[in-house]
Amino acid sequence: MTSEAEAPAEPPPAAPPEPSEPPAPRLDFVLAPEAAARLARTPAVTAHRAGRTRGTAAEILWFDTAEGALAAQGLTVQSGRRGARSLLCTLPPPEAPWHPCQPPAEIAALTDGEAPAEAGGAPLVPVAAFTGRRLTFRLAMPEGEVMAELLTGRLRSVAAEHPVARLGLSGPGPAMLAAAHRLADQVPLLPPLAPLAEEARALATGTAPRPPRLGPPDTSAAATVEDAFLRACGHLLEVIRQQSARIAHGAGPEGVHQTRVALRRLRSVFRVFRSATDGPTLRGLDARFREVLSVLGPARDWDVFLAGTGHDVAAAFPGEKRIAALLRAAEKRRHDAYVAVLAMLEGTPWRLLLLDALGALLMRPWRTEVPEEAVQALDAPVRDFGRNILNRRWTRLRRAGEAFETLTAEELHELRLDGKRLRYAAEVFAPIFGAKAGRRFLRRVAMLQDGLGIANDAAVARGLARSLEVPGNGARAWAVGVLEGWCEARVDGHRGDAFEAWERLSGKDRFWSGA
Repeated sequence: MTSEAEAPAEPPPAAPPEPSEPPAPRLDFVLAPEAAARLARTPAVTAHRAGRTRGTAAEILWFDTAEGALAAQGLTVQSGRRGARSLLCTLPPPEAPWHPCQPPAEIAALTDGEAPAEAGGAPLVPVAAFTGRRLTFRLAMPEGEVMAELLTGRLRSVAAEHPVARLGLSGPGPAMLAAAHRLADQVPLLPPLAPLAEEARALATGTAPRPPRLGPPDTSAAATVEDAFLRACGHLLEVIRQQSARIAHGAGPEGVHQTRVALRRLRSVFRVFRSATDGPTLRGLDARFREVLSVLGPARDWDVFLAGTGHDVAAAFPGEKRIAALLRAAEKRRHDAYVAVLAMLEGTPWRLLLLDALGALLMRPWRTEVPEEAVQALDAPVRDFGRNILNRRWTRLRRAGEAFETLTAEELHELRLDGKRLRYAAEVFAPIFGAKAGRRFLRRVAMLQDGLGIANDAAVARGLARSLEVPGNGARAWAVGVLEGWCEARVDGHRGDAFEAWERLSGKDRFWSGA
């Protein structure tokens, strides 16, 4: 089985200093160069453009030491055509607040030729450059005026180059979101996977851009309930964007798997904080993310089937044509499932869902959609809130598993779901109480889930095998019967593992109690 949470990118050794002044409200987006070429002619622009469009040549340079000292700290020095330099944070520390479309933070303004102290006294050298055009125009939205900046051109390093197109929107939050929504309805506008500066570093070094967020959220710096909620949701929206971009035919199962994990974590956060943030906006987003999971589910199920039961049975019956034919049919089903997933990710509703979720984080509609007492709860200390949530979920899990050895398959499935709910909640709050303290607890809950998951995977595999039956085809019926028998034997052989994991999960593991 694959790991449920992919390890996050290596964080900088030390958090960079905070920007001296907060940046102007801005959202950055990426789009294909061919879409950028027609952006100015879309109805979303022509209907709202105010004044003239201005076009100028654009050049951006990025600098680092020869050894990459700045990049190792998640930093870069950026320079424009006129020589003014800025120290930018392109890879924010894990504990910093984050949301998709967030531009790099400017740490300090530098004079022409100046190297920051973070370079350690080493001289700076050019790493990569962007050359192209910058179009700027104003959009008079009903919600307010937005300034749009479209960069189109080529990103270059010594050994490689490729075309890029980026759109920046700045202005009041509701107006920016409205403009982005109208544009995304007409062109494939998405949050970028990395800042342009990080993409430049990756091009120069021949490596992949480092994503700003992966894995479970880091809420260690959160003080209030709302602060923790915003940090967790912003983090997980970024992970969903990152992992869904990896999904492709033949790219392996991790993209689908990790996207589902991030979506489940996000929906769990919605439920965990529901007493303080409940309202129609988040309820609507939750329902839409559930629909996304329903599309991803078949692709994941066929991935697990083929890599698990199907692989094992094929190895046990080498050269058996009836098994091989069954697995070819399963491969066809997986291909069809991926076609559905990719069609969803390329569609307008997916782009608008990501934007609507981002808009909720920026505009915080729950502050006007919940009762006054819930609004007050948003500003309460998050430790007390988290302790209450974890106590309730712990109690529910222990009660459900009291007679573990006599539980039916359905009851074991419900116990597994209770364990998953507790684990996702613990991932959100563990950093607040100290990540080290929660590490053993999370590991033991994961072991319980793995033990119980074998029975669930086997039940799913049996259902998938039966779906491949062909009426009147005796060879197919034989192959399905073999897979069903294999699944039953696997469950019987691993039930003891789940019980052992249950016995290890004791009250001593509750990292939040008494903290």
